[in-house]
Amino acid sequence: MNRIDRISAILIQLQSRRVVKAADIAERFNISLRTVYRDVKTLEEAGIPLIGEAGVGYSIMDGYRLPPVMFTKEEATAFLTAEKFVEKLTDASTSANYKSAMYKVRAILKTTEKDMLAGMDDRIAVLKSFHQPENMGNDHIQTILHSIAKKEVLSVYYFAQHSQEHTKRYVEPVGIFYLSGYWHLIAYCRLRKAYRDFRIDRIKSLAVTEEHYRDEHPSLKDYIAQTANEKELDAVVIRVDKSIHPHLENQKYYSGFISEKKIGDSVEMTFLTASLEGFARWYMMFGEQAEIISPDSLKERVREIADKLMQRNFISADIGLS
Repeated sequence: MNRIDRISAILIQLQSRRVVKAADIAERFNISLRTVYRDVKTLEEAGIPLIGEAGVGYSIMDGYRLPPVMFTKEEATAFLTAEKFVEKLTDASTSANYKSAMYKVRAILKTTEKDMLAGMDDRIAVLKSFHQPENMGNDHIQTILHSIAKKEVLSVYYFAQHSQEHTKRYVEPVGIFYLSGYWHLIAYCRLRKAYRDFRIDRIKSLAVTEEHYRDEHPSLKDYIAQTANEKELDAVVIRVDKSIHPHLENQKYYSGFISEKKIGDSVEMTFLTASLEGFARWYMMFGEQAEIISPDSLKERVREIADKLMQRNFISADIGLS
């Protein structure tokens, strides 16, 4: 991205939030803070009334309005793709709100972009997997998100799968995330006096109370990281041949998949697993076309399983020949 395009993009980013941190701009464009300061100064010299406060960030002065921003073809296509995901992977209320927003996006597009989206609309599809529930969350997602924004306590009637019990809880919502076909709510449960993971499709009814809570909870990202440490999850890094990588696509999430990157003719995959034993046995399915980078304990366990397998097969073969 050239400097002019980057400065324009920074201006759009500054309009997207009340306050934008210099570090966030630097991370987005992979530039130094010094470059961010120089780009912001360029905007100020161009007459954009920016307010900057050390340690806080930048904001555009109240009352200043910029003309509508036009979307590129690539951005419009990304919106259309996201619409397909929202339609299949969220509740009806969220999907309806997104469709409404998409009408507004389409309304400001040029005629050529409108025609392009119309031609692509039936060429992008998101299909539900076999483990995806039909009811994605009983239309609770939007209510939960609004309560998080307003710091409102929720009254939840919840079915706990492990105890097969229905209980009424008063919770302080922290955040929601999507994993393995289900939406989850992380919230502080006043009944249990601890943070709990509620599967949203198991929430039978939900109501917003008039009570507000003080926001002293960790962010969703921090909570997930902390939970991983408390559960003593093991970090696993493996490299697999590109030829078999597509065959692991549907299985990797069940083994704690986190991220991956291409390295030559291989793909390096990172996992967080609660069971090295289970991971070792899954790895044996494709191990001849893969390599364990870490940890050494996983290498040793795979070696032990392979040795036992060889011994058993050789012993069985010898008995059959005698």
